[in-house]
Amino acid sequence: MKTQGILSLKAILIGLLVLTSGTVAMAQTDEMGNSKVVSHDEMASLNWMACPAPLDVAGCHITVLHGDPTKPNSDILFKLEPGASVPRHWHTSAERMVMISGEMEVTYDGEETQSFKPGTYAFGPSNKPHVAKCKEGGDPCVLFIGFEEPVDSYVKSE
Repeated sequence: MKTQGILSLKAILIGLLVLTSGTVAMAQTDEMGNSKVVSHDEMASLNWMACPAPLDVAGCHITVLHGDPTKPNSDILFKLEPGASVPRHWHTSAERMVMISGEMEVTYDGEETQSFKPGTYAFGPSNKPHVAKCKEGGDPCVLFIGFEEPVDSYVKSE
């Protein structure tokens, strides 16, 4: 079993995501201390915005689920349209990720390309450059990402 990289842990994810029923249950509290749940069917109606620079490529969108991305501990959904890709980049924060829909290929520097499919859990180390591409001809790639530190991205030249 790998200690780094990508692990498909559907049994563990059942408590986090109920993918088989078409419901994504991401509970967190709102500003009033109330819980918040976003179903899979509600994802299209979320406030999606273009990815900020330097990841402002065509077909890249994000929405904030919880927290303030300029502060520690925020959760986002990251969406790439089929065929879209993001350049080689890195984040100051580690990333805890769960693939919700689509199929995404992700390559971290010095590692083999991994395929994220619905139900895949991944941990991305801080400051480790990587690229991502959503598979063509399929569903949009929607990835839940929990950041430990404020959300940032830096393009890493080849």
